[in-house]
Amino acid sequence: MNLFQIKRIEEKKIKFSFLLLDKCIKYTYNEVGDNMEVNNPLYKNQGIHLISTIFTVEDGITKVLLIKRKNNPYKDYWALVGGALYNNEDLIDGLKRELKEKTGIENIKLDMFNVYGKLNRSPVFRMVAVGYIGVIDREKVSLIKETLKTSNADWFNIECIPTLAYDHNEILNDAVNKLKEKIYEKDFLKDLFPSEFTLPELQKVYETILGEKLDRRNFRKKLLNLDLIEDTLKEKKFDGNKPAKLYKFK
Repeated sequence: MNLFQIKRIEEKKIKFSFLLLDKCIKYTYNEVGDNMEVNNPLYKNQGIHLISTIFTVEDGITKVLLIKRKNNPYKDYWALVGGALYNNEDLIDGLKRELKEKTGIENIKLDMFNVYGKLNRSPVFRMVAVGYIGVIDREKVSLIKETLKTSNADWFNIECIPTLAYDHNEILNDAVNKLKEKIYEKDFLKDLFPSEFTLPELQKVYETILGEKLDRRNFRKKLLNLDLIEDTLKEKKFDGNKPAKLYKFK
């Protein structure tokens, strides 16, 4: 047998190995489900997931938005809202599409905060997740409770989170810590408030997110020094109480 014949045999072996691998991957997907085909041109040759951590504050409780998965893997598990990036999308556009499809939420400001790429974070195939964070007033949105891929959507107290799909517990823990940093960034909390608010109303939200009491005078001084808010020169009247100054985000 000459070198040319040996080379042809090796090439056939390699080609067969790739065909076998392709069949195994397809079989795995058929078994696992998730309505995601490996060869779908929308996301072929990449494994990028976009994950959102969307927070709200209600009655002194910080809550995060979760969806309940309808398909495998992790069928019937709660998860952070997200999904696969399409090849013709920018990252943020893909995430906004997933949010609209699975929850009905639109027009929300989202900031990237971390990337997750552990080797076995997905049981299906190699998947890298890009995490985003944002806040919203839950009274301003009407959640879609069920879609083709989800059976429910709801707000969860961050202190009472169940075991989530994939590595979403880890992502959420990181996002909660990031939330405590970002509340001192300009405009980050803007979507949680009306156009005008009192300082006690604002302080209550900060205390809820931080999980600690804040000194009133130091709190006001810090926010003014950070140039986050400004006095509207208006007041809000309360029955039997002294009027409170109204502020707004700059």
